[in-house]
Amino acid sequence: MSRPIRIGTRGSALALTQSRWTQQQLAVRGQAAELVTITTSGDRFVDRPLSAVGGKGLFVKEIEEALSDGRIDCAVHSMKDVPGELAPGLTIAAVPSREDARDVVLTRTGVALAALPPESRVGTTSLRRVALVRAANPALAIAPLRGNVDTRLRKLDAGEFDAIVLAAAGLNRLGIIRDHVEHLDPVQFVPAIGQGALAIETRADDIPAAVAALDDPAARTAVDAERAFLIRVGGSCHTPLAAHATLTGDRLHLRAVIASPDGRQVIRGERTGAAADAATIGTHLADELLTRGGDVILQALASS
Repeated sequence: MSRPIRIGTRGSALALTQSRWTQQQLAVRGQAAELVTITTSGDRFVDRPLSAVGGKGLFVKEIEEALSDGRIDCAVHSMKDVPGELAPGLTIAAVPSREDARDVVLTRTGVALAALPPESRVGTTSLRRVALVRAANPALAIAPLRGNVDTRLRKLDAGEFDAIVLAAAGLNRLGIIRDHVEHLDPVQFVPAIGQGALAIETRADDIPAAVAALDDPAARTAVDAERAFLIRVGGSCHTPLAAHATLTGDRLHLRAVIASPDGRQVIRGERTGAAADAATIGTHLADELLTRGGDVILQALASS
C-alpha cells in the first residue's frame, strides 16, 4: 500500500494511545499511517450503563462501518470491546502482544477489596465486575461508573467512590501510577474476555502485510480460546461472563466464569489442552459451564 494506512480509532486518551502505538509499530516496518478519529455510540451515551443502550458493541459499530465503507483501512480496538460476531466481510488481522489482563482496585486509602467496610461505594458498570465484587464482598454498595480513565480517577479522588475497578492494561498503557492499587488475582477475579489485548481489524479481503506482521501468535491463541467461549455462550454486556487463557509452551489453560449479576451464583470452570486446540477448548468449557447451571442464569437474564 503506497499511501498511508488510515487507522480508525475512538478519540479517548486510551484509544489514541493504543492507535499511536500501532502507528509507530507500522512505521518501524516501513509503513506510514495516519489516524482517523471516529465518535462511536458508546462515546455518546456516557450517562447510562452499556447494557441499557445496546452493549459494548457500541464502541466498534461506527468504526466497523467506516472500515466496511473503505473510509479507513484498519481499526484498533480494545479486544474486550469487540463482540463475538464481527460485521460481515471484516476480520481481526492482528492481535499484538498482550498487556496485563488483570483487573485492579483503586482506593484512596489502600484498603483491599475484601476488607472494605460494609456499604463502601465501589464504582463499575461492568456486570462481570459487579458480580465478582459482590461475590468477594457482598456488603459493598456498587454504583455505576462510566467515562474515560481520567474521569473515573477524578471521581475517586473527589470522594464520589471509596473504590473503583479498572483494567490494569489501561493504566499501564497510559503510564498512570497510583499509590493504592490492588491487582486482583485472575484465578478468582477472572478477567474479561480479551482484556489486555488489542484487536486490529481490517477487511477480510484487504489485509495490509504490515498490519498482519503485528500479530503475536501467543496472544492470538489465548484470545481465540476466550472468544470461542464467548461465541458458544452467546454472551453480551448483559451477561456476567469471564474467560482468561494462559499459555505454557504448547499447552493452553483456560479459566472461565458465568455468574448471576448479584454474585450469588458464580459457576467456575477450567480446562487445559494443546494450544493448537484453543477454540475447541473454549467451546467445550462453555458447554460444561452451561450444563452446570450457566444456561439457567442466561435464561433468567434473557427474561428479565
